[in-house]
Parts: sequence; structure tokens; C-alpha cells
Amino acid sequence: MQTRQAMLIYRFLSGDDDSAFCHKVSKALIEGWQLYGEPRYVHDPGTGRMRCGQAVTRDVADQPYDPDKKLVDYA
Repeated sequence: MQTRQAMLIYRFLSGDDDSAFCHKVSKALIEGWQLYGEPRYVHDPGTGRMRCGQAVTRDVADQPYDPDKKLVDYA
């Protein structure tokens, strides 16, 4: 019997430093993504706002990688 290997997928979430961004990260965590590394912050001089980003990863069942497939569609 062959065991299936897991594949690690990666996403980088970004947005304005506001509650919508926090909800985006929270939703990813609820969906099984795990935080990867530290959050990043940068000032956008065009808008005068702070932007933030957070990398997340998730183990998914072994399957062919398809660059045209949305990362959230991997099971």
C-alpha cells in the first residue's frame, strides 16, 4: 500500500493595516493555513497608509501542482 505524501503550499496575504486584513488572516487560519514567519509592514507613500503582509502555509494531500489552480482550492 502506497502512502500519500503531503505537499506544502504557500500564500502571501497583503492589504491595508486595518481590521479587514486581520479578518483575512483569521479566515486563512480557520481554513487550516499556518502563519509562516513574521508579519511585514511598509508605508505606502502614494496613499499615506500602512500596508501589511503575512505569509501562510498549508499541508495538502499529494496531488499534481497546477499553477493555474487557486491555492485555496487545494484540498
